[in-house]
Amino acid sequence: MALSEYSIKDKGMVLALFANQCYQSPEQLFEPKNGIPDLAPLKKFLNKPLPPTYIDVDGAQAYVMSDKDDVLIACRGTEPTALNDVKADLNTFRMPHPVAGKVHQGFYGEYEKVMPDIKKALAKHDKKNTKDVWVCGHSLGGAMAVLVAMDVKPEGGLYTFGQPRVGNVDFLKAIDFPYFRYVNNNDVVPSVPPSFAGLWYKHQGHLRYINTYGNIRKATPWQRFKDGWRGRWAALKQFKFIDGVADHSMGHYYNFIANMDDKGEQPKV
Repeated sequence: MALSEYSIKDKGMVLALFANQCYQSPEQLFEPKNGIPDLAPLKKFLNKPLPPTYIDVDGAQAYVMSDKDDVLIACRGTEPTALNDVKADLNTFRMPHPVAGKVHQGFYGEYEKVMPDIKKALAKHDKKNTKDVWVCGHSLGGAMAVLVAMDVKPEGGLYTFGQPRVGNVDFLKAIDFPYFRYVNNNDVVPSVPPSFAGLWYKHQGHLRYINTYGNIRKATPWQRFKDGWRGRWAALKQFKFIDGVADHSMGHYYNFIANMDDKGEQPKV
């Protein structure tokens, strides 16, 4: 069955699972990570029609894989021990984007490394240009995924998890494909780099906010503010003093998406 026929929840879970697994080496791509044992949703893409393509250029990494209906692209997120990733995250200078507006120079540099090979892989995985393309990523990988999606215009959509801000308003206005952005409670990464009153960096996309209880809710800024403090208090009671870092875990994102209903929100109880 094509990914476009999946429920909203199941689409999110497949893309979240890929974003989680893309931290693995090619030999371990289909081995459990973050305590997630069931990799069956991804294994249907194993060697059908081609094995997954692994891209690694100067520390920037991505995967492309496909079946007869879909092509999935995942960009790997930040590895705290990788100096290349840290340098990319910290390079917050802006630069013009070829389509519109301005973007984060560090993220664009990582995108530039992998994009030529992503295009080559797409040509192999979708020779007739008839498949739906889906792009995903977590953390730095989510930022790279936004830039990749601006290039490939994914028919399926762009799914990011704990993604930092990538560009300014003019850049975001040029997005013309489905875009879903998941944020887990106090995850600190979506709040960087600073927006400077929305002039330098902003967010875009359909927000799916995960609250303190792991449920996806529509939330006003005031509700998110209250829920944020609820999450910090819950963490402190468990002697967890860096709640925003813990909430960034890709494993949490995957598990909480299971709480969605088919409309993309948490069912009312």
